[in-house]
Amino acid sequence: MATRAGRLTHHEHHPLHRKTIAVHRAPADRHRPGVFHPGQGHPRRPGHSDAGADGVGREHLLYIENLARGDMGKSWQTTKPVFDDLLLRLPATLELITFGLLGALLIGIPLGVISAHRKRGIISKVADYYGLFAGALPDFWLALVLILFFYTIFGFAPSPIGRLDLTVIAPAQVTGFLTVDCLIAGNWRAFRSAAAHLVLPVLTLALVNAGPILKMTLSSMDRMLSAHFSVYEELCGLPRLMIVRNAFRNALPSVITIVSVLYGYLLGGAVLVEIVFSWGGAGQYAVQGVLNSDFNPVLGFVLFSSVFSLFVYLAVDLIYLAIDPRIRG
Repeated sequence: MATRAGRLTHHEHHPLHRKTIAVHRAPADRHRPGVFHPGQGHPRRPGHSDAGADGVGREHLLYIENLARGDMGKSWQTTKPVFDDLLLRLPATLELITFGLLGALLIGIPLGVISAHRKRGIISKVADYYGLFAGALPDFWLALVLILFFYTIFGFAPSPIGRLDLTVIAPAQVTGFLTVDCLIAGNWRAFRSAAAHLVLPVLTLALVNAGPILKMTLSSMDRMLSAHFSVYEELCGLPRLMIVRNAFRNALPSVITIVSVLYGYLLGGAVLVEIVFSWGGAGQYAVQGVLNSDFNPVLGFVLFSSVFSLFVYLAVDLIYLAIDPRIRG
C-alpha cells in the first residue's frame, strides 16, 4: 500500500517490521526463506529521494520505544513474542555453556599450574602440545568426532538429539537448567538422561576452550613464580607447595579475566555445538531465524548477548574487588 513520503502505513507498524534500519532494508522474501532479490527495495516516486527514509527513522524510534517495554517483536516462525521464545530457550544454552566452562576450568587450570611448577615434566610437555592444538580445533568437528566414536561405534553415549531421551518426561521448569530441575522434582530417571545428554556437548566445549585458560594460567604462573615475592619466599625456606599456592592467588585475576571473556563468547560461540546436538537453545533459535529471514529472533538474541556480557563483566569487577585487597584499599 503506497503512501506519501514520511508516513508509516499500518503494515509498517506491524511488529514484524520493527527492526534496525539495516536489517529492515535487507530485501528478502518471507514466504520463500533464503531467497533474496537484489535491487528490489521500496518503490520511489519520480522527483523524490528515498521515499521511506523518514518512515524508517520513525520506525527505528518505534522499535527502541517498544524495546524499552520488553517488546522485541514476534517471530513469524513460532508466532510468539521473541522475548518469550528467548526466555524458554536461553536456560538450555546457559546450562550448556556453564557446564562446558566448568569443564574447561577443571582441565586448563591444573594443567597450567602443574606446567609452571614442573617445567621439564611430561605433563608440561603434554600441556604445551594441548594448548597449541586445542584452540585450533573447530568445536563442531570435535563434536562430530565424539559422536562418531562414543555413540556410533562404541554406543556409550545417548543419541545426540535434544536434552532428554524421547521416552523420558521432562520435569516442570523451575530454573531452566534441566539437571537442576530434575533434582528439584526428584526425577532420577530424567536426571540420568539429562546428565548423559550433557556429556558430549560439555566435553566438546571443555576440550576446545580449556586451551586459552591453560595458556593464560601458565603465563601468569610463570610471571608470578619468577616475581620477587616468590624468590623471597623460596629463600626463606617456605615449602614449594605454599609458594605455588601464593603465586596462584596473585595469578587469579588474569585467569578470571579470560574466563569472563570466554563465558560471554560462548553464549553465541556454542551455536554450532547446539546445532550438532539439536540442543534447542537460544543460539540454534537465532540461526533458524537467519536461515528463514526471520530477523526479530536474531536481533533479540544479539541484544540479550550484549546485556549478558555486561552483567558478566560487572560480576568480574565485583570478584576483583573481593579477591584483590589493593582495589578495596
